[in-house]
This record gives sequence, C-alpha cells and structure tokens, in this order.
Amino acid sequence: MEKSLNADQTFAQPKQKQAAKPVDRPFLAMLGMLIGGFVGMLSETSLNIALPSLITELHTSIGTMQWLVTGYMLVIGIVLPMSSLLQRIFTTRSLVLFALCDFIVGAVISALAPNFAILLVGRMIQGIATGLILPLMFTVATLIFPPYKLGSAMGMIGLVIMFAPAVGPTLAGMILGILSWHWIFWLFVPFLLIAFVLAVKFLPNVGDITKPKIDWLSLILSTIGFGGLVTGVSLASDSGWTSPQVLGTLIVSLLVLAWYIRRQLVSETPILNFRVFKKSQFTVGSVLVMLDFAIILSSMYLLPMFWQNGLAIPVALTGVVMLPGGLVNAIVSAVAGRFSDTVSTKLLTTLGFGITIIGIVMLLLASSTSPMWYVILAHIVIMMGVPMAMSPAQTFGLGALDEQTSGDGSTIMNTFQQIVGAIATAIATSLLAFGQNAAGQVSHQIAFTNGVHVGLWFTLIVAAVAFLLSFTIKDRKWA
Repeated sequence: MEKSLNADQTFAQPKQKQAAKPVDRPFLAMLGMLIGGFVGMLSETSLNIALPSLITELHTSIGTMQWLVTGYMLVIGIVLPMSSLLQRIFTTRSLVLFALCDFIVGAVISALAPNFAILLVGRMIQGIATGLILPLMFTVATLIFPPYKLGSAMGMIGLVIMFAPAVGPTLAGMILGILSWHWIFWLFVPFLLIAFVLAVKFLPNVGDITKPKIDWLSLILSTIGFGGLVTGVSLASDSGWTSPQVLGTLIVSLLVLAWYIRRQLVSETPILNFRVFKKSQFTVGSVLVMLDFAIILSSMYLLPMFWQNGLAIPVALTGVVMLPGGLVNAIVSAVAGRFSDTVSTKLLTTLGFGITIIGIVMLLLASSTSPMWYVILAHIVIMMGVPMAMSPAQTFGLGALDEQTSGDGSTIMNTFQQIVGAIATAIATSLLAFGQNAAGQVSHQIAFTNGVHVGLWFTLIVAAVAFLLSFTIKDRKWA
C-alpha cells in the first residue's frame, strides 16, 4: 500500500510542475518579444539625454519637448489596460507581429521627422507597440514556463525592463557624440526586424480566444482615466501642480478611473479584472514593482542631466560614464531571476532595496565638485539594487495568479507601472526646478546640483517605502 502511494506521488509530481501551455523551446518563443520589449523600454529613456539637442534643432521649449517622453508614456498608459481584452480577441502571435510592425513604422517616421509634430506622431505610434508587448511578455511567460522556472523567466523580463531604461542614455549619448538624434531611431529598426523574424519562426499561439462582448463605455472610461492621469502629471512639470489645468485634469481623470474600476468590479466579463487585488500576494508584489520602476525612472531622468549640468560633462562622455552602471544592471537582472527560484524572495527584495537606498544616499552626498569615480560608483550601487528587487517581486506577485487571471495581473502590473513611472518623472522634474530656484544666487552648476538633490529626496522616500514593504513578503515554496 505504501509503495503504491509513493508511486502515485512520484507520478503526480511532474504534472504539478508542468507549464499551462508547454512549448518545445520556451526561450526562443519569448526571444522576439524580449527584443521588442527591450527596444520599447530603451525608447522610454533614450531621449532624455537628447532633449537639449532637440530643443535647439527643432526650435521648441523644454516644456513642449518633454511631450516626446510623456506622450510616449501617455499612449502606453492608454493601450496597456486594453491588452487583456485584445488577447481574448486576437491571437498572441498576431498581436506580437502587429506590435513589432507598428514599432518599425513609428521608428522610421521619427527618424525621418522634419519637425516636432511629426516626431511626436512617430513616438506615439511606437507607444502603441510597447503598450501591447509589455503585458504579453508576462502573460506568455506565465503560460509557457513551469512554475519552478518562472523566476528565471521573470529574470529575462527583468533584464528587459530594468536594463533598457538604464542603458538608454548611454547609447543615446554615444550616438549623439558621433551622429545626429535621427540615428537613435534608426538604431531601433534592425533589432525590430530581427525580433519580427524570430516571432514569425518560433512564437506559437498560447492564449485562449473567447471573443467577449466589448464594453465600449469601459474602453472610453479607461482611455480618459488613464490617459488623463498621465497627461495631468506631465503638465504639472511645466504648469505647476496647483495650476487649474493640472488640478482639473487630475480630478476628472481620478473620478473617471474610480467609475471605471467600479464598473470592472461588478462586471461579469471585465476588461481588466481588478479582483486580482483580493490576493494580498499579488497586491504586495505589484506595489513593489511599481515603486521599483518609479526609482529607476526618476533616477535615470535626474542622473544624465546631473552629469551634464551639475558636473559639466559633455553629452558624449555622459553616455560613457553611465555605461558601467548599465552593465552591472544587465548582470544583476540576468541572475536575480535565477536566484529567486532557489533563494528567499524576501531576502532578495529587502537586500535589493537596501542597496538602492545606499546608492541614492551616495548621490545625495555628491556635489558639483565630486570626482567622476564617486558618481559612477553611486550609479553602480543603484543599478545593483533595483534589478535585484524587481524580478523576485514580479515572480512573487504573478505567482499568486492562475492561468485565467495571469493576463489580467500582468496587464494591471504593467499599466500602473507606467503610470507610476510617469508620475515619478513629473515629481522629479518639479522638485528639480524647485531645488534650482531655492538655491539662491549661486553658479548654475551648484544650483542644478541642489535641484537634483531635492529630486533625489523623492527617490529616496520611494525606496524607503519599498524597503519597508518588502518585509511583508512571505516566501513561497513550489510543490
């Protein structure tokens, strides 16, 4: 009897570890999406370092030019909530191939743009593609990888999400040192073509097409709510947080979002299933991911400008000095997911956010006369911490969901990640200006350094909140 029971257990155990939708080569199936997602996230920060050049060449103000960054995030924030619905209407394969083609078209339009308006149109077209690919990466990964390998899969995605924004300023700085800003967009095209070929050859259809009835009112509410929220925080960096335009936009968008969320909670077939937040594990993991992304976007917005305006480093050299941090980010992102399969998730996240706090404090202690090696070291420390916490937090949060809700969870996680990132960038921009004005009658370098410090205090607070929240994680052991 005992032998029979043990045999049954041995036979049943592999079934528990099987992927929901097994494929022969899951990494190759993901590779096209990973490249597309990398280019999408790279595009999110690569223009930060090029804004001064674009302002001069296209004869616009910094407030107008910032829409190249915020407009891109605006479209992502609108498209992301629709991703879960689109995955039930169209096949996984068709959505990914469309997104990659869309990104190529947007990149070519941006590269050929003769003025700001055309450039903005190209950027917003690219935002559609990024808004589609980001949640698909998570959804496909949770379906084609078995649970005990999900941490490694999230490590690959973490490499995309964390390394691309970190290395964006480096690549853009190198390009601007040799060529014009047009080549930033031309650089995207060959990688996107490779991603398209890989997706055509290796990506199967893994989603379930149910063709649900479309709730058009919810789509309108989602567009107004999420789009208005990103628009409001983007306007705040130029118009001020207390301006009627900003306050009105934020109030209306928040009310519309509340209506949208309530409608989804009572709907039998919601576009975005907010019921997943009933699982505390998903809620904690999602919040940690959002806070981690706020840290990376706010710091990567402030640091390139600190190099140029606080330390008076040329734009091409700025890209070079940020490269070590980007490389460290890539290495840690690649291994963090693998460690999360065997090492305590709680340990990795708390350690990651703790290291991040140390790096931010180091930057707060930097001045306009600090040696170059010190600022590089501070950047490296931050780039060690943020990816160390990202992959385990993603794995922890999405691990609470089943096959039916994984798509909703990844879409929600990515949607709010982009929105929180946009808010963090806007707050950092406002605090940067406040710090500069509060510096008084000092040199431009000292005033700008003071502004960066004020902005970094916000980043430090976010990191501290994430650090404390990470202690609530309960480690999970796979059956």
